[in-house]
Amino acid sequence: METTDQTQKPPGLVIHSAALYDGLVWVMTWGRERAFREKLLRFARLQPGETVLDVGCGTGSLAIAAKMRVGPAGKVYGIDASPEMLARARKKARKAGVEVTFEQAPAQALPFPEGHFDAVLSTVMLHHLPRIGRAECAREMRRVLKPGGRVLAVDFAEPDGEKKGFLSHFHRHGHVMLREIVGLLTDAGLKLVESGAVGLKNLHFALAKAP
Repeated sequence: METTDQTQKPPGLVIHSAALYDGLVWVMTWGRERAFREKLLRFARLQPGETVLDVGCGTGSLAIAAKMRVGPAGKVYGIDASPEMLARARKKARKAGVEVTFEQAPAQALPFPEGHFDAVLSTVMLHHLPRIGRAECAREMRRVLKPGGRVLAVDFAEPDGEKKGFLSHFHRHGHVMLREIVGLLTDAGLKLVESGAVGLKNLHFALAKAP
């Protein structure tokens, strides 16, 4: 989930409480966080030895799970604009005994060279950015991908009119329609590989590949 500091272009909603962030994830997944993360990583098709970036990594749980999947030969980086989130992410990585590099940066200006990553993950982050920021983020994710690299973008669809759930009492999230996610990725020069429902609440995903 993307956050921001006051020195960068504000992307929208800011969540600085790491404990609140983890609590929201627990509630959203009904306590099945590990299974949820593993499902997302299967969508991303991560392989041992790959180099991976988690954009808007929050408290680092997905980045840590990605490191376990790519193994000792792989490398995983996570960026978020909130120092509080990153402090908790580093603590989690130390506790898990894995090496993940966490850096403070906005999603619209990734601090990495061109063609650096095999896979870039963006999970429940795009809806925090304004429309121009989403396009900038998509172009940045494309820029840092290796040829043939993959972007996995996951976010909330627009509510379909069902009653508000328990989660709504804690967090009023936005949404990005699947067609918009696909448009952002294809406009950035990526080719859609797969898209659809995640299978949890109104989350959906798009997987796209660099030429």
